[in-house]
Amino acid sequence: MKLLEYASKEVLSKYGVPVKKNKLCKSLDEVKAVLDEFGFPVVIKAQVPVGGRGKAGGIKVANNKEEAIHIASQILNMEIKGLLVKKVLVEEAARIKEELYLGIVLDRGSKRNVVMVSKEGGVEIEEVARTNPEAIVKLPLHPYLGLQDYEAKYLAFKLSDNPDVAKRIQSFIKSLYRLYVETDAQLAEINPLVIEEDGNVIALDAKIIIDDNALYRHPELEALRDMDYENPEELEAKAKGLSFVKLDGNIGCCVNGAGLAMATMDVIKLYGGEPANFLDVGGSSSPEKIKNAMELILRDKRVKAIFINIFGGITRCDDVATGLVQAYKELNITLPIVIRLTGTNEDKAKEILNKSGLPLYGVSGMAEGAKLVSELASK
Repeated sequence: MKLLEYASKEVLSKYGVPVKKNKLCKSLDEVKAVLDEFGFPVVIKAQVPVGGRGKAGGIKVANNKEEAIHIASQILNMEIKGLLVKKVLVEEAARIKEELYLGIVLDRGSKRNVVMVSKEGGVEIEEVARTNPEAIVKLPLHPYLGLQDYEAKYLAFKLSDNPDVAKRIQSFIKSLYRLYVETDAQLAEINPLVIEEDGNVIALDAKIIIDDNALYRHPELEALRDMDYENPEELEAKAKGLSFVKLDGNIGCCVNGAGLAMATMDVIKLYGGEPANFLDVGGSSSPEKIKNAMELILRDKRVKAIFINIFGGITRCDDVATGLVQAYKELNITLPIVIRLTGTNEDKAKEILNKSGLPLYGVSGMAEGAKLVSELASK
């Protein structure tokens, strides 16, 4: 779950990470109401879950109340990378002396958390990595010991030679690391980390991504989920034990296991088809889950054909077959369905489907099924 800037800063504040005074506003009237609480200049920031807000005109400085209202009226309801701006953050302007970068991320390759710092803040770290990789200092952390004081001090002095400022940055890094660990984050990024003219160190912008699988431990973070930019179907799928991501194609996919689901989409594309979704029914599948999966797929009116690809281990093929028969009865399915069932209770599943008399295209292999469903979807 990716937190928007305003939510990230709310979490940062709870962990003692300094941020500028700010207020979230969902309308122009709310902007007008909060401006009296601020001195000027202020910054009006679009709140959308994408980068490049500044380049798109979604972040602007206002020097007085009239200018702030005018800028807010422009930013509210503008589109940034196809997303409508529905809220803005009004924030006290910083007196910027230096812009730095600080990020903590899970590196799956090394199986460690990695702290990254750079003196080149205020630009996308991916761009720095591409054009000037030596400007980034990376420190993999011991998986048991975590961030040590001497490591935070080492990183701080990589960002500033001033002992007083470095001490503030050291404390900043330690607070961000505690946040990262305690919230089960996959990414905690401050870009830019700003040193102000008076030496104060603040988080001017922030991005936090929480591991979805850990949200049951953090209801207070789940409450920060911004429903304006969430796909309701994906959330519904999660509640029903399904992993679902909507795509742009016309071939519905129902598969068990994330790896097989990815491979299925790859093979569909190999044969010229375009997947309409990623859908993993999980390691075990009751008939109800299969019916729910079919219901999600069928809501997409672009879908012209469906490929069910099940390799039964823990997943029982007869459960899949029973769920599919239920779905046909209740959902009035008219689209062609290609199905491959192999593994646990495969023979029982085929018997259930044969007795049902459903108009299915049975195949024995994934490539055969992907080729056939691509042909059916193109008709």
